[in-house]
Amino acid sequence: MGLFMSFMGKGLPTSQMLSLVMGTLYGQFMEKDIDNFDDFHVAILDILNTINAALPGKHYDAPTPYEVQTCFTEWKEAKEPERKEVFISFMKRSVNLSKLDNSTLITGILTPPAAMAAKRAGESLPQLRVIKAIPDVIFIPSATVLALVSVKLSRRLFLGKVEKRNDSLA
Repeated sequence: MGLFMSFMGKGLPTSQMLSLVMGTLYGQFMEKDIDNFDDFHVAILDILNTINAALPGKHYDAPTPYEVQTCFTEWKEAKEPERKEVFISFMKRSVNLSKLDNSTLITGILTPPAAMAAKRAGESLPQLRVIKAIPDVIFIPSATVLALVSVKLSRRLFLGKVEKRNDSLA
């Protein structure tokens, strides 16, 4: 079986897969009635949602509203045959793979043991008798997911404020 898998190669890289589905996505993009920036931005987000839902594993981050605004002005000024090229170059240039940051990775590693310790400590307290009724199989993954969501949201809120400040300074 290992020999068979080596003949198959490494598969299509995600950049090639992105280029392969770009024509179909642009067709889906053009079916929408786009008159203003809001419609354009929603269409871009819809395409990224479609890509992220279709491709297993890696996900792509949406470009900033400033980048989308710049692309919209270029796209609006271009003639019909050139619009597809503007759109494809924008997608290849601005859409990046989503990367985990260190805080998310550390939270994902440290939360399960901390949740187990907290549950054991909480079981000995008479005020928290309810915690004994929750199985470890449900409590620990739930605590981990909640911790990861809170880290991601707090990071987005913090970075969103920083990006807004940088945009206003420019």
